[in-house]
Amino acid sequence: MLGFLRKDSARKFLSSLISILIGLLVGAVVVLIVGLTNDSISLKGAWEGIRLIFIGILSTGRDASGALTWGFNPASIGNMLFRATPLIMTGLSVALAFKTGLFNIGAPGQYLMGTMATLFIALSIPSGALPEVVIWLLAFLGGIVAGALWGSIPGLAKAFLNINEVLACIMTNWIAANLVTWAFDSSNLKNMVEGTKSGYIYKTTYGLVDGQYVDGAGVATLKLGLNKLFPGSQVNAGILVAILFAIGVYILISKTTLGYELKACGANRHAARYAGIRDKRNIVLSMAMAGGLAGAGAALYFLSGNTEFFWSTYQSLPGIGFNGIPVALLALSNPIGVIFSALFMAMLDIVGLQLTNLTAYNEYITDVIIAVIVYLSAFSLAIRMLLAGKEKRKKEEAETFSGEVADGADEETAAAEEVKGGEAA
Repeated sequence: MLGFLRKDSARKFLSSLISILIGLLVGAVVVLIVGLTNDSISLKGAWEGIRLIFIGILSTGRDASGALTWGFNPASIGNMLFRATPLIMTGLSVALAFKTGLFNIGAPGQYLMGTMATLFIALSIPSGALPEVVIWLLAFLGGIVAGALWGSIPGLAKAFLNINEVLACIMTNWIAANLVTWAFDSSNLKNMVEGTKSGYIYKTTYGLVDGQYVDGAGVATLKLGLNKLFPGSQVNAGILVAILFAIGVYILISKTTLGYELKACGANRHAARYAGIRDKRNIVLSMAMAGGLAGAGAALYFLSGNTEFFWSTYQSLPGIGFNGIPVALLALSNPIGVIFSALFMAMLDIVGLQLTNLTAYNEYITDVIIAVIVYLSAFSLAIRMLLAGKEKRKKEEAETFSGEVADGADEETAAAEEVKGGEAA
């Protein structure tokens, strides 16, 4: 254990694990307190809520007697993978900026711009004009480019005007919210087929045929057999694309010259410039790449074919963009770690739904868990220092013990030599 704690990567992993466990325990305590103070929830109900918090992803509902049942739930796991897809991308967006010393709080705006470009391209190209896979690819690339261009704005402000990127990102977020609302409000993309809906944009499965949008004539992300592996869920190959992006970002940051330059700028912009690294270019490039990742997350979400964009709500900002921040914090900005932290956050979403559907609790309890984890993740450095201090104390104790053993051995050796010398005399 002592050797394991000597590694900084091990301490980082343990700090994240401790944050998760404490968050889950706090959630369990909240469930217990609410259960004990609410007459409609018995101690048995509180125990069911606690179990759902820890293993709710494996809940299969209730049996005929009303007892909770457990087992492999393909629908819940598939939906977890589906919800994790955009979280991975926005988490990578924030993590990449963190690695270069920037705080990309602009992921919501970049996500919105990616949404707008993706839907406009996917829904504006007439069905049959191009193969479906080409339309999908154009819409996906359009989302990446739109997010990248929007992300480069705070990067330019930071690089050339020394404007704090957080302030610039907040401004661009709200500009994006109003711009996207105006664009969709002025378009002909509103869902007029399902007459009960107002302010919804067509799903990408609706295609333009002779000037009319027809269901089933559009594009959607391929399933690649995942729908058979997880029947009843929304999962598609988007999760595989997101994982490939995470691996690509890891390689970029860890194995390339560009990645080294980006990290050098993040560590000390002035020292990097002195070493011949073009710091302004790298700042703009970092924010553009971060924006492109957020835009890609929007593209993967809305190209799934079973999601709808409700434009009038975007006078506020999308939560998925902000949720990339706790995903990156929990992963300590490690691109591979982002995959697992996004899956964990998506799992909590599913657990929240299970609490709402199967108990008298509601899904907002999982928000408490996420909040605690986020706060602890922000203090992860302090947790790593505590772990390092524990390692140091154990090392000192081991050295002290070794010293005492060595001293004892020296004393025995000296005594033996003295006896030997006496015999010789």
